[in-house]
Amino acid sequence: MMRYLPFALFIIIGIGLAVGLTLNPREIPSALIGKPVPEFALPPVQGRSDGLSSGDLKGGEVALVNVFASWCLPCRVEHPLLLQLSRQGVPVHGLNYKDEPQAVARWLDDLGDPFKRTGADRDGRVSIDWGVYGVPETFVVNGAGQILCKHIGPLTDYDVANKIKPAVDAARAGKPVPAEAKC
Repeated sequence: MMRYLPFALFIIIGIGLAVGLTLNPREIPSALIGKPVPEFALPPVQGRSDGLSSGDLKGGEVALVNVFASWCLPCRVEHPLLLQLSRQGVPVHGLNYKDEPQAVARWLDDLGDPFKRTGADRDGRVSIDWGVYGVPETFVVNGAGQILCKHIGPLTDYDVANKIKPAVDAARAGKPVPAEAKC
Protein backbone atom coordinates (compact mmCIF):
# COMPACT_ATOMS: atom_id res chain seq x y z
CA MET A 1 0.00 0.00 0.00
CA MET A 2 2.80 2.44 0.90
CA ARG A 3 4.55 1.89 -2.41
CA TYR A 4 1.51 3.35 -4.25
CA LEU A 5 1.45 6.52 -2.13
CA PRO A 6 3.98 8.46 -4.28
CA PHE A 7 2.06 7.54 -7.41
CA ALA A 8 -1.25 8.66 -5.86
CA LEU A 9 0.31 11.96 -4.73
CA PHE A 10 1.72 12.48 -8.21
CA ILE A 11 -1.76 11.98 -9.74
CA ILE A 12 -3.41 14.37 -7.24
CA ILE A 13 -0.78 17.09 -7.82
CA GLY A 14 -1.04 16.58 -11.59
CA ILE A 15 -4.81 17.05 -11.51
CA GLY A 16 -4.45 20.17 -9.37
CA LEU A 17 -1.92 21.67 -11.76
CA ALA A 18 -4.04 20.80 -14.79
CA VAL A 19 -7.08 22.52 -13.30
CA GLY A 20 -4.99 25.53 -12.26
CA LEU A 21 -3.61 25.99 -15.76
CA THR A 22 -7.14 26.32 -17.18
CA LEU A 23 -8.02 29.26 -14.91
CA ASN A 24 -7.62 32.89 -15.95
CA PRO A 25 -5.57 34.68 -13.24
CA ARG A 26 -7.18 38.04 -14.19
CA GLU A 27 -10.64 36.72 -13.29
CA ILE A 28 -10.79 37.10 -9.55
CA PRO A 29 -14.32 36.59 -8.22
CA SER A 30 -15.81 39.44 -6.26
CA ALA A 31 -18.13 38.83 -3.34
CA LEU A 32 -19.74 42.22 -4.06
CA ILE A 33 -21.24 41.35 -7.46
CA GLY A 34 -25.00 41.69 -7.12
CA LYS A 35 -24.68 43.51 -3.80
CA PRO A 36 -25.20 47.20 -2.98
CA VAL A 37 -22.18 49.48 -3.06
CA PRO A 38 -20.59 49.86 0.37
CA GLU A 39 -21.71 52.85 2.41
CA PHE A 40 -19.15 55.66 2.14
CA ALA A 41 -18.71 59.39 1.73
CA LEU A 42 -15.46 60.84 0.35
CA PRO A 43 -14.46 64.47 -0.01
CA PRO A 44 -13.55 65.76 -3.48
CA VAL A 45 -9.99 65.57 -4.72
CA GLN A 46 -8.09 68.84 -4.73
CA GLY A 47 -9.35 71.26 -7.37
CA ARG A 48 -12.72 69.53 -7.82
CA SER A 49 -16.01 70.47 -6.20
CA ASP A 50 -17.84 67.13 -6.08
CA GLY A 51 -16.73 64.25 -3.87
CA LEU A 52 -18.21 60.77 -4.13
CA SER A 53 -20.57 58.89 -1.83
CA SER A 54 -22.67 55.76 -1.97
CA GLY A 55 -25.75 57.99 -2.28
CA ASP A 56 -24.40 59.41 -5.56
CA LEU A 57 -24.49 55.91 -7.03
CA LYS A 58 -28.15 55.32 -6.18
CA GLY A 59 -29.52 58.11 -8.32
CA GLY A 60 -31.09 56.02 -11.04
CA GLU A 61 -28.36 56.06 -13.68
CA VAL A 62 -25.96 53.29 -14.63
CA ALA A 63 -22.40 54.42 -13.97
CA LEU A 64 -18.79 53.32 -13.80
CA VAL A 65 -16.62 53.71 -10.73
CA ASN A 66 -12.92 53.73 -11.59
CA VAL A 67 -10.35 53.28 -8.84
CA PHE A 68 -7.18 55.11 -9.90
CA ALA A 69 -4.09 56.96 -8.70
CA SER A 70 -1.75 59.48 -10.29
CA TRP A 71 1.26 57.26 -9.44
CA CYS A 72 -0.28 54.28 -11.28
CA LEU A 73 1.17 53.77 -14.79
CA PRO A 74 -1.60 51.40 -15.95
CA CYS A 75 -4.12 54.08 -14.87
CA ARG A 76 -2.46 56.47 -17.32
CA VAL A 77 -2.75 53.84 -20.07
CA GLU A 78 -6.51 53.34 -19.58
CA HIS A 79 -7.28 57.04 -19.05
CA PRO A 80 -8.08 57.84 -22.73
CA LEU A 81 -10.71 55.08 -22.69
CA LEU A 82 -12.35 56.61 -19.63
CA LEU A 83 -12.41 59.98 -21.41
CA GLN A 84 -13.99 58.29 -24.43
CA LEU A 85 -16.66 56.54 -22.33
CA SER A 86 -17.45 59.82 -20.60
CA ARG A 87 -17.85 61.60 -23.97
CA GLN A 88 -20.17 58.78 -25.09
CA GLY A 89 -22.52 59.55 -22.21
CA VAL A 90 -21.45 56.93 -19.69
CA PRO A 91 -21.21 58.59 -16.26
CA VAL A 92 -17.75 57.81 -14.89
CA HIS A 93 -16.92 58.43 -11.24
CA GLY A 94 -13.43 58.35 -9.80
CA LEU A 95 -12.28 56.84 -6.54
CA ASN A 96 -8.77 58.21 -6.05
CA TYR A 97 -6.66 55.71 -4.08
CA LYS A 98 -3.95 56.80 -1.61
CA ASP A 99 -2.79 59.78 -3.61
CA GLU A 100 -1.21 63.13 -2.87
CA PRO A 101 -3.76 65.95 -3.36
CA GLN A 102 -1.49 68.08 -5.57
CA ALA A 103 -0.44 65.08 -7.69
CA VAL A 104 -3.98 63.97 -8.55
CA ALA A 105 -5.10 67.54 -9.30
CA ARG A 106 -2.15 68.01 -11.67
CA TRP A 107 -2.77 64.58 -13.25
CA LEU A 108 -6.43 65.32 -13.99
CA ASP A 109 -5.60 68.82 -15.26
CA ASP A 110 -2.90 67.47 -17.60
CA LEU A 111 -4.67 64.34 -18.92
CA GLY A 112 -8.26 65.55 -18.83
CA ASP A 113 -10.96 64.78 -16.30
CA PRO A 114 -13.45 62.08 -17.34
CA PHE A 115 -15.01 61.94 -13.89
CA LYS A 116 -18.40 63.35 -13.00
CA ARG A 117 -17.47 63.07 -9.32
CA THR A 118 -14.15 62.12 -7.75
CA GLY A 119 -13.66 61.09 -4.15
CA ALA A 120 -10.31 61.20 -2.36
CA ASP A 121 -9.69 57.89 -0.57
CA ARG A 122 -6.49 59.07 1.14
CA ASP A 123 -6.18 56.15 3.58
CA GLY A 124 -7.57 53.45 1.27
CA ARG A 125 -10.37 52.34 3.64
CA VAL A 126 -13.18 52.83 1.12
CA SER A 127 -11.25 50.96 -1.57
CA ILE A 128 -10.82 48.05 0.83
CA ASP A 129 -14.59 48.05 1.43
CA TRP A 130 -15.05 47.82 -2.35
CA GLY A 131 -12.77 44.76 -2.41
CA VAL A 132 -10.06 46.50 -4.42
CA TYR A 133 -6.87 44.46 -4.91
CA GLY A 134 -4.93 47.26 -6.59
CA VAL A 135 -5.31 50.05 -9.08
CA PRO A 136 -6.81 50.37 -11.56
CA GLU A 137 -10.11 48.61 -11.09
CA THR A 138 -13.42 49.52 -12.69
CA PHE A 139 -16.93 48.69 -11.49
CA VAL A 140 -20.26 48.89 -13.33
CA VAL A 141 -23.00 50.03 -10.94
CA ASN A 142 -26.71 50.04 -11.80
CA GLY A 143 -29.08 52.90 -10.99
CA ALA A 144 -30.07 51.32 -7.68
CA GLY A 145 -26.45 51.31 -6.49
CA GLN A 146 -25.86 47.59 -7.04
CA ILE A 147 -22.45 46.37 -8.29
CA LEU A 148 -22.94 44.43 -11.53
CA CYS A 149 -19.42 44.01 -12.83
CA LYS A 150 -15.82 44.34 -11.67
CA HIS A 151 -12.85 44.66 -14.02
CA ILE A 152 -9.38 44.28 -12.54
CA GLY A 153 -6.46 45.98 -14.26
CA PRO A 154 -6.29 48.62 -16.96
CA LEU A 155 -9.13 48.76 -19.44
CA THR A 156 -8.31 48.00 -23.06
CA ASP A 157 -10.35 48.59 -26.21
CA TYR A 158 -11.31 44.90 -26.05
CA ASP A 159 -12.50 45.19 -22.44
CA VAL A 160 -14.60 48.26 -23.18
CA ALA A 161 -16.20 46.69 -26.28
CA ASN A 162 -16.72 43.20 -24.85
CA LYS A 163 -17.24 43.71 -21.12
CA ILE A 164 -17.92 47.25 -19.99
CA LYS A 165 -20.24 48.52 -22.76
CA PRO A 166 -22.33 45.31 -22.86
CA ALA A 167 -22.71 45.45 -19.07
CA VAL A 168 -23.70 49.14 -19.18
CA ASP A 169 -26.14 48.59 -22.07
CA ALA A 170 -27.74 45.58 -20.36
CA ALA A 171 -28.11 47.48 -17.08
CA ARG A 172 -29.66 50.46 -18.88
CA ALA A 173 -32.16 48.07 -20.49
CA GLY A 174 -32.92 46.47 -17.12
CA LYS A 175 -31.45 43.14 -18.21
CA PRO A 176 -28.81 40.99 -16.51
CA VAL A 177 -25.19 41.39 -17.53
CA PRO A 178 -24.60 39.04 -20.47
CA ALA A 179 -22.58 35.94 -19.62
CA GLU A 180 -20.17 36.63 -22.48
CA ALA A 181 -19.23 39.93 -20.80
CA LYS A 182 -17.57 37.83 -18.06
CA CYS A 183 -17.55 40.57 -15.49
